[in-house]
Amino acid sequence: MFDYLLFLLILLPFLGLSAWASARVNSAFSAYDSVPNAAHMTGYDTAVRLLMRGNATDIAVGRVRGKLTDHFDPAKSVVNLSESTYGSASVAAVAVAAHEIGHVIQKKTGYVPYKIRSALVPVASIGSRLAVPLILIGILLDVIMMATGTMIGQYFMYAGIALYGLSVLFMLVTLPVEYNASARARKMLLAEGILTEEEAAGAKKVLSAAALTYVASMLISLVYFLRFLVVVLSRTRRR
Repeated sequence: MFDYLLFLLILLPFLGLSAWASARVNSAFSAYDSVPNAAHMTGYDTAVRLLMRGNATDIAVGRVRGKLTDHFDPAKSVVNLSESTYGSASVAAVAVAAHEIGHVIQKKTGYVPYKIRSALVPVASIGSRLAVPLILIGILLDVIMMATGTMIGQYFMYAGIALYGLSVLFMLVTLPVEYNASARARKMLLAEGILTEEEAAGAKKVLSAAALTYVASMLISLVYFLRFLVVVLSRTRRR
């Protein structure tokens, strides 16, 4: 019970950081979504121009429902812009659109952290779903089979820890990918004259707030990973 309370005390600040980061994203986006950019370009216009600038005309620009649901789908070669970005000519909208084009350019230029993250996507998606169940099954089997001397329960626990660890690694690699995409976005917007220096400062605030959510998620995942690791190692030591 003491260990679990300690875990909660460590976790709570990071949960608070995550909630604050999410609120900051919405606040920053809302603030600059009401500020039109001087070039009067929408998120769609921005995406198309930057794709042409980056010689990535084989990438389509689509529209998806929701707010801040923007993402680049490399498998389908399409940049999906949310309803809040696609037709809006605000500073926030072009910043988000340019960020997604930043991911396109990362893929095109072979940016190493992007390549690593892409390679980890299948394993990370599996790990995020199976890691915790495997750990719990392992603990249960370890209790049941302790009398027989078998190691099958520990094998399940180790597999769960490994999968969860890969998920944490994926989130860790995501950080430089997201920050680099934002830096590329700002440079492209200034170079193309889509934003002024003053407007680019506002765009940076929107993108920095979004990047902070990835930091918070990574820290929460890391805390959970260490918690699971301690539990598994404690059982192994007792055995």
